[in-house]
Amino acid sequence: MPDLLPEPLRLLFVGINPSLWTAATGAHFARPGNRFYPALFRAGLTAHQFDASGGYADADFDELQERGIGVSNLVPRATARADELTTDELSQAPARLDDIVSKHHPKVVAVLGITAYRKAFSLPKAAIGEQDSPWEGTRLFVLDNPSGLNAHASVADHAAGYRKVAKAAGIAI
Repeated sequence: MPDLLPEPLRLLFVGINPSLWTAATGAHFARPGNRFYPALFRAGLTAHQFDASGGYADADFDELQERGIGVSNLVPRATARADELTTDELSQAPARLDDIVSKHHPKVVAVLGITAYRKAFSLPKAAIGEQDSPWEGTRLFVLDNPSGLNAHASVADHAAGYRKVAKAAGIAI
């Protein structure tokens, strides 16, 4: 699943890894029931709610590009469930993000998934919110994962987090 890395890249959302559905459609967070696009819309980051379940509509893809909103993953390998990832795969995530940040210089990186972030960055006590960023000039946040399997956070909760990171990235809402 290729990363979505517009130029300029203002805000990079980082999922845990692509689902099999995402890999099949070529659209990040495409699985029906994922709350990423409903939350983007409710946060005011898109003009309408995307339906990426069958792939990106050209206008939706263009809107993300124009707004400087990118999407990547801690681990690029598609799986049915994130718990199928190995410790070794997660341990390679910081280097993967270092490479993306050094090439594209986003203002904000928002990792979507606290448990995967803790494992990948070896920070077992990390909490949701802004983190100490390893990248000069780039702020780092960790937010809840928008998967439908993560029932404790609502679309409104996700939207509030997305508004915060958009503001930090200088994206007008």
